Amino acid sequence: MVAGKRRSHESAVHHVTGTAIYTDDQWQLSGMLSLYPVLSPHARARILAIDPSAAQAVEGVVTVLTAADIPGENDTGPILQDEVLLPVNEVSYWGQAVVWVVGETQEAARLGAAQVKVKYEPLSPILTIQEAIAQNSFIGSPLTIHRGNPAALIEKVDHWLEGEVAIKGQDHFYLETQTSWVIPDGEGHYHVYSSTQHPTEMQVILARVLGIPANQIVVTCLRMGGGFGGKESQANPMAAAAAIAAHKTSRPVRVKLKRHHDMIMTGKRHGFLGRYKVGFTAEGELIALEATLYADAGWSMDLTSPVLQRAMCHIDNAYYIPHLEIRGLMAKTNKVSNTAFRGFGGPQGMVVIEEIVDRVARYLSLPPEVVRERNFYRGTGETNTTHYGQEIYDNRIDRVWQEVKANSRFTERQAAIAEFNQTHPYQKRGLAITPVKFGISFNKTVYNQAGALILIYTDGSIQLNHGGTEMGQGLHTKMLQVAARALGVRIDRFRMMPTSTDKVPNTSATAASSGSDLNGQAVKDACETLKTRLAPVAARMLSLDAPEDLVFEDDWIYPATYPQLRISFEAVVQQAYSDRISLSATGYYRTPHIHWDAVTGKGRPFYYYAYGAAVSEVEVDGFTGTFKLRQVDIVHDVGESLNPLVDRGQVEGGFVQGMGWLTMEELVWDDQGRLHTFAPSTYKIPTISEIPEQFNVHLLERAAQDGVIYGSKAVGEPPFMLALSVREAIRAAVAAFGDNPQSVPLASPATPEATLMAIEQVRATASTTTEISDNFQPAPVNG
Repeated sequence: MVAGKRRSHESAVHHVTGTAIYTDDQWQLSGMLSLYPVLSPHARARILAIDPSAAQAVEGVVTVLTAADIPGENDTGPILQDEVLLPVNEVSYWGQAVVWVVGETQEAARLGAAQVKVKYEPLSPILTIQEAIAQNSFIGSPLTIHRGNPAALIEKVDHWLEGEVAIKGQDHFYLETQTSWVIPDGEGHYHVYSSTQHPTEMQVILARVLGIPANQIVVTCLRMGGGFGGKESQANPMAAAAAIAAHKTSRPVRVKLKRHHDMIMTGKRHGFLGRYKVGFTAEGELIALEATLYADAGWSMDLTSPVLQRAMCHIDNAYYIPHLEIRGLMAKTNKVSNTAFRGFGGPQGMVVIEEIVDRVARYLSLPPEVVRERNFYRGTGETNTTHYGQEIYDNRIDRVWQEVKANSRFTERQAAIAEFNQTHPYQKRGLAITPVKFGISFNKTVYNQAGALILIYTDGSIQLNHGGTEMGQGLHTKMLQVAARALGVRIDRFRMMPTSTDKVPNTSATAASSGSDLNGQAVKDACETLKTRLAPVAARMLSLDAPEDLVFEDDWIYPATYPQLRISFEAVVQQAYSDRISLSATGYYRTPHIHWDAVTGKGRPFYYYAYGAAVSEVEVDGFTGTFKLRQVDIVHDVGESLNPLVDRGQVEGGFVQGMGWLTMEELVWDDQGRLHTFAPSTYKIPTISEIPEQFNVHLLERAAQDGVIYGSKAVGEPPFMLALSVREAIRAAVAAFGDNPQSVPLASPATPEATLMAIEQVRATASTTTEISDNFQPAPVNG
């Protein structure tokens, strides 16, 4: 089976039988040590003294790591060097690792950690975006994207509104927690096995911390038990602590976080605050928008700048707004340093615009789906060009929209829901349809490159190496399919090798939904190089003089015009070896025609766009605020799918994870900056009971995309935002408890408590009569 066919995940059997080997499943080496952290009990405090003496007296404790043990730089920041690995003077968030205890076993390290004494002087922390605004606590300078003249027009059009929406974060909740092994070889070199989405960045940062060249370190990722962005940069501090311990003790060291430590110590999806002012016509056409997006960075930059920039680039979602100004600021707070998460800021930007569109629609007493349709990007030129200056040449918004409306019988079901709501005073149903337009490429142009290495052995077996990491998303499966198709051989000839920096150097993170796009092209490039070498050999063996006409297919090589004359791939490989022709090749790819100027907020940052649309139907209980997702219909654009089975799984999984973020996954910090939701018992993610019985996913047909690997499109992140339809369906159901309310405030996440509060608000509004003039600005809406 090759690219374009349904094929099970290459590790599916290992996954379900428990034989898949992850970092900490390897046979432990003799003398391997374990780490355990000592965490700060304060969100912000001055460190007065650290006394590890009692810990060092615990049986099995080998040593205690402090900043004094770091041979290189005490910093693991991926963009700015503002991320102290082991604090010296001050702790910056509750749960920060102050020291690490090294033990013969993890239990010994744990017992030792309990004996470390740290004396603190508590300081006043900044815990919310609002507090950061009030105290002018920001990282870097404001970012801006601007088009037209919104300030001059907002209050001159037919209507205008202003408000704000608060969007909470989300824990990655991958099954495998942060895990790394560091093995010194006794000659100054280190082999690192880590659950990381970015082996090259880890190699660079560990070299920085250890004070040695990058070539002294090899980072290998076998596979990850989930990542979702949480292992792009967040794996680095844990691996760095293990590297310091390995350097100090000259012994192999492992770190595997407990679940509660992982949730306490690692960054989340950024919480956002969006403030907006929008001007629009009586028909619901958006004319001008001014918006400010505040991202809760936490205590350090991490990846906040590119996350914020992507949010700013996606605040339009699928809508053309002729006059628009977006400002972005990074709030510095005393919480974990927030980081990449599926969608990378795009979902937060889209929540803001969908909030605005719904407010406009209800203010004008228009159906929200009508206002959405009226504002789609359309035509050519200006009305099909984004606010950052990129024309949408492959606009499929209306196509997926109309297809999902038809597939879901949207109009017919609207009537049935209206009838249900008239006869059920304590339960209401809501139906909503929302679009997705998501740009594919890394914001930072330099990351849009990839490499591969293919080794053919004389028996015809092949090793495949590429720079992408496997976290369960099926990347390795797709790369095997690409290689088999490109080289014209059976897929079972290949062995997929673990991702490693000594095989493919200078790799980009497996992120931004670009894993298949980038690595697939690099793999294909390597295969084409090998075919170019093998074709002349095959031509001589077949007594032909036109090697360029040979076809490689199904383990055979033959002329296109005379397929009966053929020779086996294996025979040609053996002859090539005898002829002293290299049977290994590297491949390389860089995404063409993209550029981005972060200062001006202009450019062509995305190679193409992925599109989708979803219809969701919910039923909300008026007594409890709980909802049941009754039916979901999705049409999603994956181009010419490399693997429809894998892609369908990504669409379903992304949608459910997005629904969790928007409806139930609530991070709760107290007024001391302590996270209270750091376990499965207090942090609720979707389960099988939340999945609708009718879950219809259709991949857009006849949708091959030019210029990408075999016409396919990225699928990792875009489906996440299809879950906005669930939030909007809940809003529609809440509105049905009132009397055509002009606004339906709904918190994010829309937990049962938040939904019940929204129901009470629309009920209260329905009991009073309020006249609002066209130019009256309602009180800001607290999301």
